[in-house]
Amino acid sequence: MDENKMQLINKLFNNETIRTIWDKDEEKYYISVVDIVGVLAESKNPTVYWRVLKKRLKEEGNETVTNCNGLKLKAKDGKYRMTDVCDIEGMFRIIESIPSKNAEPIKQWLAHLGTERDNIDNIELILTDLSEEATKRLATKQKPNGLKENIKVAKMGGHAAKVAREDIEKNLGESVVSKTNKLDYEYIEDKKIKKLSNKNES
Repeated sequence: MDENKMQLINKLFNNETIRTIWDKDEEKYYISVVDIVGVLAESKNPTVYWRVLKKRLKEEGNETVTNCNGLKLKAKDGKYRMTDVCDIEGMFRIIESIPSKNAEPIKQWLAHLGTERDNIDNIELILTDLSEEATKRLATKQKPNGLKENIKVAKMGGHAAKVAREDIEKNLGESVVSKTNKLDYEYIEDKKIKKLSNKNES
């Protein structure tokens, strides 16, 4: 992982900061494992909790642990420390190892994160909020289980925003996608979802 080609983007889950990194080369997110563990385990010391869990997973031959990468991230005390980060697929597998009432909400949050794009203008921000709210309500209604089902729900929520976007663009006669968006923003990109699903099945 080339740290010079990564961008730290702090995300929030229920007012908890989740340190999230965007890899420009791989065009995907990496998430701080300790931050996710902290939300799941509700532990006073998520670093110790993860250290113990990581040791157990290694002893069990869990490949997810070996796929974690170490990056220097800014901690709450303002100091930079080496922190394990993992992509969305790997994070789903780690979540399965931690019994928690927050497991499904975190999975939904991660599934939606996999569909996000950066550098959006006001209309895009509103449409993103629509996508998030639609995804949240659909998830509450359908109660998805696992990566594939959560991605399906996220795709449905994204579709609602996509329909709204296309209607706005039709009436405006112009694109509402910001030119500064170097990732060519879309709410749902099928090939990314398929790629993520295929990895999970392998």
